[in-house]
Formats: sequence, C-alpha cells, structure tokens
Amino acid sequence: MTEQSFWNNKRVCVTGGAGFLGSFVCKKLEDRGVKEIFIPKIEDYDLVQKNAIIQMLDDSKPDIIIHLAAQVGGIGANLLHPADFFYDNLMMGVQLIHEAYLRKIEKFVALGTICAYPKFAQIPFEEDHIWEGYPEETNAPYGLAKKMLLVQSQAYRQQYGFNSIFLLPVNLYGPRDNFRPESSHVIPALIKKCLEAKANDAPSIEVWGDGSPTREFLYVEDAAEGILLATEKFNKSDPVNLGSGMEISIKDLVTLIAKLTGYEGDLVWDTSKPNGQPRRQLSVERAYKEFGFKAQVGFEEGLRRTIEWYQAKLDSEK
Repeated sequence: MTEQSFWNNKRVCVTGGAGFLGSFVCKKLEDRGVKEIFIPKIEDYDLVQKNAIIQMLDDSKPDIIIHLAAQVGGIGANLLHPADFFYDNLMMGVQLIHEAYLRKIEKFVALGTICAYPKFAQIPFEEDHIWEGYPEETNAPYGLAKKMLLVQSQAYRQQYGFNSIFLLPVNLYGPRDNFRPESSHVIPALIKKCLEAKANDAPSIEVWGDGSPTREFLYVEDAAEGILLATEKFNKSDPVNLGSGMEISIKDLVTLIAKLTGYEGDLVWDTSKPNGQPRRQLSVERAYKEFGFKAQVGFEEGLRRTIEWYQAKLDSEK
C-alpha cells in the first residue's frame, strides 16, 4: 500500500494540530493528499474533560486519531506544576483512547515521551527497558502519565483488538518551537538567551546545571515524518522510539548554540539548579526495521534553521 492510498478518503483528527509538532504533521498530511484534517482548538475543546472529548469526536467523526496534545514544558515547568502535568496528560489520553475504542476508530496513534524511561536506563535506551526503573524525578509525573497510554494501548489491543500504537519521541526542536522562558525546552531557551545577550552586549549568560548531562534531539520535521510512517505501516502496541541516535552534552550544546548565534561571552554554570536525567540516547533500530524511519536532518543544520527562523521572527516584531 502506498502512502497516498493509505490516506484515501480518511478523516484524520490531530489533537495538538495547531501546536509545534502538530503544524508539521498536518502539513505532511496535506502533502499526502489528506483532505479532511480536523484540528481541535483548546478554546473549543478542553480535552481533559470527557464531555469535550465526546463533542470533539461527534464533530470530527475521524477514521484515524493522532494524539499529539499534551501539557509540556522544561525542567522548571515540571517542577512547578507536577500535579497538572500528571492529571492533564493522563486524563486527556486515557479518556480519548477509551472513547475512540467505543466508536471503533480505525487507528489511534498515541505519543509518549522520552521522560517515561528510567532515570538510569542503559544507553542507548531500548524500548524493552522502559520498565526497568523509576523516571528522573523532575519530570516523573509527566513521564508516568504518558506511559500509562502504553499500558492502555496494549490492554485494549489484547482485550478488544483495538489498533492503537505508541511512539516515544526524543526531545524535539526546530522552527515554530516554544520560546517562552517559563515553559520552553533547552534548545529554544538557549537560543533566546544567546541572541538577547548578543543584542545587549552582555558579558555572560547563566546556564542551569553543570553541563555534564547528555541529550539527544530530533528535528521536528523528521519527527512528523516518523509519526506518519508509523501510522501507515505499524500495527502493533509495542513501544517505538523516534530519535536521531545522536548524543551531545549540554556543555557542547551551549557552546555550539553560542557559536551559531555569534555570541562570544562567557558561560556561567549555575550548579544549584538541577541537571535532569544524566544521559539520554535512544536506540533507533526498531523504527527503521518496522516502518523505515531514519532521521534526515543533521543536528547543526537543524539548529541553523531554528536560529534563522527565530531571528526572522524577532526582526518582524521590531
């Protein structure tokens, strides 16, 4: 079955479709010829509430649901709002999967999170190791709430034959990312910090932690492609990582972003702030084996595109 024929006459509901990742998923759906894409806006549907989920499904009548909507943020936001991150993400996902099953939706695509992995998981993170320990404490409530969708996906397939899949994307970055300081992730936060420091001739910038943790990043457009390939070709409830397979320390990341933004001041490490998980790097073999996904955009190239997009946005706002 070709990409195009899979999507023929399909009605697709993309929760979170107006967001960062969702905007790229919807564009790729349009490129594949999908005519009916329903994007529920948060102002119209509070998906934490069951009645709003039912209303959304009544309005969209989907064949396929791609569930991207989530309450997300960096370490700071997770520390301030652990209860919100747990409750909102759990209630959104669990009720949506259940209502989708009741309506005999053809396929449900659930997005998990890298935060679901144990704090000291073996490197690289392999999907079969996801239950071997407790997640890193700062984002455990979020990670565990999302991990329950894996349990539900497997249980509903086992008992009801419901076709849902569960994908584990690594940290995403790219144009249109969230650059708000109170809730942004590490890459947009550092880009914003470096560009502002450069514009203000600041002698130094402060960075959280000691720079030793490692992270893996996936360009948002690659992630969107991976999600659609899985939707087309993958029909099991085994968890699947979506990543690039690279690993970079926060120290090297900050140095690289400073270089690409042209910021030449000092980096001051605030070691009173948390590091987060010590290391992150995914095994990406399963995604390639099961549905042929492999990241295409190199990290430095992806960073350049992200910085250029944000700089253009700042220039347009002047």
